Amino acid sequence: MNWKLIFGLSLFGLAMAFATVYFIPSNVEPYVWLVIFLICSYFIAKNAPGKYFLHGFLVCLIDYFWMMGAHIILSKHYINTHTPEAAQYAKMNTDLGLSIAGAIALISLVIGIISGIVLGLFAFAASKMLKKI
Repeated sequence: MNWKLIFGLSLFGLAMAFATVYFIPSNVEPYVWLVIFLICSYFIAKNAPGKYFLHGFLVCLIDYFWMMGAHIILSKHYINTHTPEAAQYAKMNTDLGLSIAGAIALISLVIGIISGIVLGLFAFAASKMLKKI
């Protein structure tokens, strides 16, 4: 495992954590993540010593902690600029009794796992493509 690579690539998540609070709206965020995933998958395929899927998955799990932390710490501003998410958190409060922080943590974990699977597959595919070149 190349932990330096994993941690370094997770810094995209730290940047996105703040960018999604202050600059990037929800409807643009998936496209930015797609670009980040393509960049990360290339670097994982080039620099990981194997286990490409696991490297991608771990990058996204660390991203989850960055995103969750920033969105919880900056939740007042995040909710003011992301009304669909605010409605979802309010529904989770009503249905499950979760606080805003709990809802953010739960949703972030689910997104982190799903995106980890996606980045893991991207990294695995990139490793196969780069071997052919």
